[in-house]
Amino acid sequence: MRDLKSVLSSKESTKADVNRRSSNYHPSIWGDHFINVSSNEKYTNTEVEKRFETLKAEIEKLLVSNNTAWKTLEEIVAIVNQLQRLGVAYHFENEIKEALQTIYDSHVNGNCDVNYDHNNDLYIVALRFRLLRQHGYKVSADIFKKFRDEKGEFKAMLTNDAKGLLCLYEASYLRVQGENILEEACEFSRKHLKSLLSHLSTPLVDQVEHSLEIPLHRGMPRLEARQYISIYEADNSTRNELILELAKLDFNLLQALHRIELSEISRWWKDIDFATKLPFARDRLVECYFWILGVYFEPKYSTTRKFMTKIIAIASVIDDIYDVYGTLEELKLFTHAIERCGKLWQQMSYQNTCKSVILPS
Repeated sequence: MRDLKSVLSSKESTKADVNRRSSNYHPSIWGDHFINVSSNEKYTNTEVEKRFETLKAEIEKLLVSNNTAWKTLEEIVAIVNQLQRLGVAYHFENEIKEALQTIYDSHVNGNCDVNYDHNNDLYIVALRFRLLRQHGYKVSADIFKKFRDEKGEFKAMLTNDAKGLLCLYEASYLRVQGENILEEACEFSRKHLKSLLSHLSTPLVDQVEHSLEIPLHRGMPRLEARQYISIYEADNSTRNELILELAKLDFNLLQALHRIELSEISRWWKDIDFATKLPFARDRLVECYFWILGVYFEPKYSTTRKFMTKIIAIASVIDDIYDVYGTLEELKLFTHAIERCGKLWQQMSYQNTCKSVILPS
């Protein structure tokens, strides 16, 4: 079998005869924007870090409480919801886990639904259901049966409860197959939220419009956090100034970190010079970074983000080699080379694993 190098050499004299396809991909819209980010730009500074830690400590006090009064438990649910939607819940993973376990034990294992006044509040019930399910707790959708009438339809009195309907709508997207009540809840809440839009005021109307367009469960965490910060800031009735300040600081700090990461990756990409050497391929490095950023945005995943962005970008180029540029003969050889490379990596990985094993004497 001829190797790829000999094929390419033989093609030099007849290059003009090769019919290359082209998708006419446009150049990157970002240019050198992220390369120009200063490599000395700081992710944080002493004063900001000190203020940040102070805010975290204050909010931890709100989450950690020995008071098991019903009112306190529902306040904790509200705080957990705010922290999640503002994108800062990752700072309080242990505290949130303990708080939700308390809620679960009290409302589900404790079977207190029938005696608790707030369990007739659609907003509270739907919010609690969504948060518990998001964290893996087994909560039955039957808790929503109390909001149906004798005909099995959702009660007409709920149609004017915009906050309750919004919570029900968001909770319905955590349904599993066979949960017909949540299927019906989704359609019921969507229909009546649309009819209420013209009667709602800011910031609730903004939140409803956004959720109808992109349900919370399907949104990208960082984009959802940025959108909710503005909504939360405009809500004078429930806004917590400490949580709001923490959310703003955290968003700006993370954005600075993400810019630094993109700067490093962009310089690597420019040094490889794929855009010039392989002009037929897509130059979409920043978009590749967005993909992994949508999955893992936290600081501790910085190395993973940079590594995965490089892998996705190279995979995108290889995809264009197959789909756009290569001839059938070239692609057969290219595939063979990739397969050989994969086998080589497997052998090296196996050898390294064997070397790392310490056999008993």
